[in-house]
Amino acid sequence: MKAVIDGITYNTETATKIAYSSKEFGANDFRHVEESLYKTEDGRFFLAGGGGPMTRYSRPAGDRQTGGSGIVVLTPDEARNWCESHGVDAETIAEHFEAEA
Repeated sequence: MKAVIDGITYNTETATKIAYSSKEFGANDFRHVEESLYKTEDGRFFLAGGGGPMTRYSRPAGDRQTGGSGIVVLTPDEARNWCESHGVDAETIAEHFEAEA
């Protein structure tokens, strides 16, 4: 998946995949979401994922919403918080985020 956001290219094929998460809903559930966290060579973080109409990946479809996919840019703090809230192991978090004093 590839997107240009604010003039910066985010590409899952050239970035490092840090972690993957899938919600515990069935694939046909409107809340189903699958995301992978990536880090670019210059240290930017982004999510690449997809999900149903009740997720951040929803898209308008006439007078309702439908599922979709896309890239979401995250700050380093947002990326670390995503890792912590999605059960990413401590070693992976330490590898990609500076420890706070």
